[in-house]
Amino acid sequence: MNYILYAVPFFFALIALELLIDHWRGVSTYRFSDAINSLSAGVLSTTVGLLTKAVGLLTYTLAWQQLALFELSASSLWVWLFAFVFYDFCYYWNHRLGHERNVLWAAHSVHHQSEDYNLSTALRQTSTGFIFGWIFYLPMAVAGVPPLVFLTVAALNLLYQFWVHTRHIPKLGWFEWAFITPSNHRVHHAQNAVYMDRNYGGVFILWDRLFGTFQEELDEEPVVFGVTTPLASWNPLWANAQFYVALWRDAVRAESWWDKLRIWFMRTGWRPADVAAKYPQSKPDLSQFVKFDVPLSLAQKLYAGVQFSLYVAGGTLLLGMGGELSLAQTLLGVLWMALGLYIIGIWLENRANAKRLEILRLLLNLPLAWLALQLDLLPAQPMLWALLLGYSLLSLGALFWTPRGQDAVPA
Repeated sequence: MNYILYAVPFFFALIALELLIDHWRGVSTYRFSDAINSLSAGVLSTTVGLLTKAVGLLTYTLAWQQLALFELSASSLWVWLFAFVFYDFCYYWNHRLGHERNVLWAAHSVHHQSEDYNLSTALRQTSTGFIFGWIFYLPMAVAGVPPLVFLTVAALNLLYQFWVHTRHIPKLGWFEWAFITPSNHRVHHAQNAVYMDRNYGGVFILWDRLFGTFQEELDEEPVVFGVTTPLASWNPLWANAQFYVALWRDAVRAESWWDKLRIWFMRTGWRPADVAAKYPQSKPDLSQFVKFDVPLSLAQKLYAGVQFSLYVAGGTLLLGMGGELSLAQTLLGVLWMALGLYIIGIWLENRANAKRLEILRLLLNLPLAWLALQLDLLPAQPMLWALLLGYSLLSLGALFWTPRGQDAVPA
């Protein structure tokens, strides 16, 4: 069962509820472009996952078949409880090293780039975590945890983490001592020096208390969310590439071949001495911290919101069809999603070439739909084609009606 797919309506319902609570309390924990960017990263992650999830599943299954020390039965309740706790232990180390090693942080940093903290932040996920993430869960396979149990507890662990991404829930008393809560997870998303690299658990905070990485949220130190090297973009593709590109540039600039290699696996933030001297990097003064933003008119926001909703529907459809799709069909769907989300990001940045790219995206809908029809990805129904044509024409009309703001970012 795809638990994430069935949870999608609840995710959006709870986001709507949080927005209502914002209004009721007279606060604002959401910004339009930031929320769309977080959701875009999540939609991209789930669709890319259709191509990459086999990496973790196949390696886990192979290890379970060949290396398992015990035969654990999926019909035993204690096996499920053991797996649930064991998974969170493995997640702790995956998460911790994701903050402590350059190449792992390059993948995980996507989740921390938002400078706001709300339920949309929970859905902001990496598209490249599959490269190394599978390694950390192999001990479960060696212990004999069946793949079905592993996949289920992994989904439950991820679902639990959704509700802790909110600023509306205060400390929860005794619950704080054993479990991840909104308070101690707010600490985890902070860029304040006192909070950085703390509270790594997914469900249980006990691992952090045991291994010395726990930090309580302090009343005298308000959390400043985000990363110390700001993304400064609403582009979900660049969000995934940003830190890899930074590492690559430093590797190219380094004179020593040893530095070119080891930079990827050194502690996060480590740079070759010659590179750091020639290309110094400054950290922001949090007392003067200003969130990245690009002014947009109401019409621009409405247009982006309507267009983005199409990709939420498309991503949900792809996720639902999942195993029914061929590799070619899945690849087409992922490329269509990536292109659309990229162009919406350009629109949110109000770049000078945004309208031209948006026209290209809309014009590409018909040939892409025709190709999808040839691959049996779409049913051959006249009504579907009429809706697609109508949507594209209406969007083009709205596009020319929507004025571009005065503060557009250069292309």
